[in-house]
Amino acid sequence: MAVKPETTIEFSCGAKMKNRLMLAPLTNQQSHDDGSLSDNELHWLTMRAKGGFGLVMTCASHVQEIGKGFAGQLGVYSDALIPGHKKLAAELNSHGSLAVIQLHHAGMRSPFEVIKEKAVCPSESEKHNARALSLEEVFKLRDDFIEAAVRAQNCGYNGVEVHGAHGYILTQFLSSKINQRKDQYGGSLENRARLLFEIVNGIRNACGKNFLVGVRLSPERFGMQLSDIKTVSQQLIDDGNIDFLDLSLWDCFKTPEEQPDSELNILEHILQLQYKDVKLTVAGNIRTGKDVQSILDAGVDFVTIGRSGILHHDFPKKVIANPHFEPIENPVSIDHLKAEGLSDTFITYMRRWDGFVENAK
Repeated sequence: MAVKPETTIEFSCGAKMKNRLMLAPLTNQQSHDDGSLSDNELHWLTMRAKGGFGLVMTCASHVQEIGKGFAGQLGVYSDALIPGHKKLAAELNSHGSLAVIQLHHAGMRSPFEVIKEKAVCPSESEKHNARALSLEEVFKLRDDFIEAAVRAQNCGYNGVEVHGAHGYILTQFLSSKINQRKDQYGGSLENRARLLFEIVNGIRNACGKNFLVGVRLSPERFGMQLSDIKTVSQQLIDDGNIDFLDLSLWDCFKTPEEQPDSELNILEHILQLQYKDVKLTVAGNIRTGKDVQSILDAGVDFVTIGRSGILHHDFPKKVIANPHFEPIENPVSIDHLKAEGLSDTFITYMRRWDGFVENAK
């Protein structure tokens, strides 16, 4: 019998999600320069909770000031930011959504004009104007991820997601191309993945068994290999310290770059893993009610929605009411996006997506 989007899900930590639809962590540039929550970001995310998302995830939130990846980024690196996070977590929970913050560090992708100093990276990168982290700084990075998770728990979030995808610092450690370290954090895949596992295990130890912990990985781009990510994913599952695995596939239905002759698409490769008690969510070109059901039918536990969640704050309600729901066609008007809770700043950012926003007349 097919799993429907409206069915509930219970994670191994005990957290319950009212349906199978999660709002993706989406860059929106709406918060303040110091990383504190703005009213615009609060409004945007709260609308998605009101719109029925079972889990609402924040944008990538940096765990160190030097890890800031974009202007207007929500931060979680300091106790001074706690009031905003308490307000956000309470608002999301009040509408029946699980509130989850994504823990992030941009590494070499931190723009100089944003952080006003050289970015950091596992190894020196002249191309990105980034310096190598010392061993002591790697330890501090690990500890700051864990401390940020504890801070999030104290603010009332139901859980955290460790951002190990999209070319940010944990991806940089995982990449054999980028990571040229000669110590225990470089070389073999085991060494390159060491920091990720130390962070995840540290969060579980610090936050306890009843806190929702997830990891986001991407099996392609930014020096990632599908085979490596499958190995890391299976170890994360086997270790028993995560509740969900979030795989950003870019397009769930595409052929893997690493295996262009494969008869399996990238999602089917991911589904070969033995998930045990860990729930799987995927993102990548899932835009319609039909897409959602197709992903659930394939065996994925819940679905991560990005673009359609921007276009329709109540995408979950629309899909549950109408399995054939299709989002409004692009480009969309500024008025439509404002009605969907996007500020002028966010709308300007969305112009980076080709053909998403109508040109001003």
